[in-house]
Amino acid sequence: MACVFCKIAAGEIPAKVVASDDSVIAFHDIAPRAPVHVLVVPRKHIASVADAEDADRDVLGRLMLMARRVAQDLGIAERGYRLIVNVREHGGQEVPHLHVHVLGGKPLGPMLARPS
Repeated sequence: MACVFCKIAAGEIPAKVVASDDSVIAFHDIAPRAPVHVLVVPRKHIASVADAEDADRDVLGRLMLMARRVAQDLGIAERGYRLIVNVREHGGQEVPHLHVHVLGGKPLGPMLARPS
């Protein structure tokens, strides 16, 4: 059975698509954490960046370039934005399909809470 991101990439589940090409699709997150929160996902199922192989080199580059394009198209590139790739359970990955979060539209603060 295909995962939720595979189904979105195949058009089986509706999503608010921002951009796409033959190997990558970008769509708005359904639970945004910032004014702009878009997920950039490879159409090919790769569970996480830890599962990527040398043969995935092109799609990994396309993920980054699409993230840049999304930031430009949505008007957050000039002031700055954050890209996040969570990996597996301890990294905070909730959907087992590689994806890049593009977040921006406000100051995002520190990446992680500062130690006390």
